[in-house]
Amino acid sequence: MPAGGDASVPDMVRWRAGTVTALRRQWTGAVELDVELADGTALRALAYPDLVGRPEPGDRVLLNAGALLMGLGTGGYALVVAMPDRLPPDPPQALDNRDAGHLVKARYTPLQPILLGVDEEASPHRDVLAAAEDLAGLPVVTADLHSALPAILAGVRADAPDARVAYLLTDGGALPAWFSRTLAGLREHLVGTISVGQAFGGDLEASTLHTGLLAARHVLRADVAIVAQGPGNLGTGTRWGFSGVAVGEAVNAVAALGGRPVGSLRISDADPRPRHRGVSHHSLTAYGRVALSPAELAVPDGLDPALAREVQAALAPLAARHKLVRVPTDGLDTALRASAVPLSTMGRGLDADHAYFLAAAAAGRHAAGLMA
Repeated sequence: MPAGGDASVPDMVRWRAGTVTALRRQWTGAVELDVELADGTALRALAYPDLVGRPEPGDRVLLNAGALLMGLGTGGYALVVAMPDRLPPDPPQALDNRDAGHLVKARYTPLQPILLGVDEEASPHRDVLAAAEDLAGLPVVTADLHSALPAILAGVRADAPDARVAYLLTDGGALPAWFSRTLAGLREHLVGTISVGQAFGGDLEASTLHTGLLAARHVLRADVAIVAQGPGNLGTGTRWGFSGVAVGEAVNAVAALGGRPVGSLRISDADPRPRHRGVSHHSLTAYGRVALSPAELAVPDGLDPALAREVQAALAPLAARHKLVRVPTDGLDTALRASAVPLSTMGRGLDADHAYFLAAAAAGRHAAGLMA
């Protein structure tokens, strides 16, 4: 047992129990609640009905409140673990066979879901994916933060309004796709979401990023794909300790499958943290150290001159492996302002961190130009 631990006192989860007093709002796959604890404390909580059932006022709920109480990046919610007095029924499919899928995600946690994998035996897409060998040049935009998704999509749409765009949700941030209100607002603007790795809740489920990419090309028939983690980037402030390091591995996966990796750069002159100003150290590490295959890194024109010089200097070492592509930005501001969902990164909107969203939109524009 780790030093300082006590087997009789769980020290990794802060448990709470309370009663639902109101339903605040809901979106695809999620319900936001007001919960009152026994001592009268009021909490905001989030439930995923497909996992725990649909809470109603008066229901007793068990909560994992740790991240909320510690002020961590879970959107300000306690998470509903169960409604012990009103458990949801078993799924309608038989549980003694694999006809409805056997892909387990969030594996060996108490709320592990069992899902139909896009390429497993019971899937209607099994034969297509069993025969699929490559991406046939599919442009794939890789991004560090979930907040880049609507901006990249706006960049694609600026030049290719009818493009079929698929989103691959990786498992570096929120595992349930349902957590993302951004994704809920973009559903009709995407041909589908594929949750890969331990992430779940997409239109299609894939066990690996590689399978997910093949499904985007051969099942969803995407013209462009976007790869980014869900909300809630994990970071420790060190060079290697952040979940966005997987962006570099995504570049390798796209290249291994014969796609065209397009790197969305995390650029900012508004982030108060020095390691994220100019080109974020996240981009420099992921593309400069982790990505072993070349990508096309989209560098937006139209940046403030001082920021542009800083960006150029930071990216110079990456030019030995990657192609730095200058992307014109005329019309992208208009496209960003017409986004189907509000733009926000770390609490900053479009005008507060214009360079960040412009860089993501530039990657989308460049990907649109690579469409077959």
